[in-house]
Amino acid sequence: MRPRQWAKNVFIAAGLVFSRQLTNISALVNTGLAMVLFSLLASTIYLINDINDVEADRNHPKKKDRPIASGALSVKSAKAAAFILTLIVFPGAYLLSPAFTAVCLLYFLLNLSYSIWIKHIPLMDVLVLASFYVIRVAAGITVINIKHFSPWLYLATTTVALFMGIGKRRAELVLTQESGNTHRKVLESYTLPFLDQLTSIVLTLTIMTYSLYTFTATNLPENKVMMITIPFVIYGIFRYLYLVQVEGHGEAPDEIVLSDRPFQINIILWGMTIMLIFYLN
Repeated sequence: MRPRQWAKNVFIAAGLVFSRQLTNISALVNTGLAMVLFSLLASTIYLINDINDVEADRNHPKKKDRPIASGALSVKSAKAAAFILTLIVFPGAYLLSPAFTAVCLLYFLLNLSYSIWIKHIPLMDVLVLASFYVIRVAAGITVINIKHFSPWLYLATTTVALFMGIGKRRAELVLTQESGNTHRKVLESYTLPFLDQLTSIVLTLTIMTYSLYTFTATNLPENKVMMITIPFVIYGIFRYLYLVQVEGHGEAPDEIVLSDRPFQINIILWGMTIMLIFYLN
């Protein structure tokens, strides 16, 4: 079920934070419930993916130790768990919001399409990976009442997700070249120079779209003080780039967030600055 990866669902809270509704108890509760249900949905998809990828995972230097690939968990048990989780998630999502149910269904079907087909198509694979983060943001918006949510935040989320997705592919490609074992077919269509060029393009777009958000969004302070958060975003991007291209990390973006102390400190300072601007400015 990979509970460590549930951290990705913090994107669901984007609507709550950036619409300045953290003091709204109803919105806070709904967002919390949405994050729990989405985490269970993600675990369902992880189970299904591991069932489908069991043979490929057995040839991967790290994934071979996963429960299903290693034989510690039977395929039959994994299928039963996925079925039970589905029975929990979708009725619960409908009780929370019909629109949230629709977003969950879209996420579920797109993930299945990715696992079966799209992950083998160069470029489409990273674009769809990025869309999963945007869908999380949309999921959070469906469970609360938002009048103003800047489209620049959607674009910034998309470019950040693309940045991480390309970094993930780069790390996988480096690992494949070192081990000589191609566990993911689509990697044969990529080269390191090409991925580095894509990274440069997406990195530029990320900084630009977030910067545009800070001085164009309608619900921000008129004195443009939100612009002081831009350096935190720039440092976070540079730090992630350093970890991927210099330190050789990046195959699991969530592990960077959970393990790299400078990255964590930067996120905390960025979040604290946003809270001060939203609620004390």
